[in-house]
Amino acid sequence: MARKPARMWRRLERPYTRKEYIDGVPGPRIRQFDMGNKTASFPVMVTLVAEEAVQIRDIALEAARVAANKYITKMAGSSNYYLKVRIYPHHVLREHKMAVGAGADRISQGMRKAFGKPVGLAAQVEPGTKIMSIWTKPEFFEAAKEALKRASQKLPTPTRIVVEKGAELLKGKV
Repeated sequence: MARKPARMWRRLERPYTRKEYIDGVPGPRIRQFDMGNKTASFPVMVTLVAEEAVQIRDIALEAARVAANKYITKMAGSSNYYLKVRIYPHHVLREHKMAVGAGADRISQGMRKAFGKPVGLAAQVEPGTKIMSIWTKPEFFEAAKEALKRASQKLPTPTRIVVEKGAELLKGKV
């Protein structure tokens, strides 16, 4: 069956997170939460912040992570940054699977007991929530901003990029 459109999952609803009571919950599709040089300390921190309340599916988080990591690795090298995805997809998404095609009206039971089966996971995000951050050196600040800009294009919410620490080092560059 085809995946339902993203507009179905964008609106926040009551969190449904108790996986011990739910059969068949798929695992999160995001593979890593920490990338780059995890041991070094970097003076500049650039963060991607959500501007609207929204649910972000785990596949969108994974796409954003891959886009940001690929760009910052290419521009700065693998030892000159640390990228962290700061939200986790806890909320279980449910879908009432309807039969489609010829004769589906005889098979389907409509909305009777339409609780839905688990189809994926999502992170529920409020305005101002930090989605992902990149720590880097001042000379790779622009590359970090561009990496987060590319990641934001994969997400279903408008975002802004915030320089949280190291702003005094970048007075001439911002």
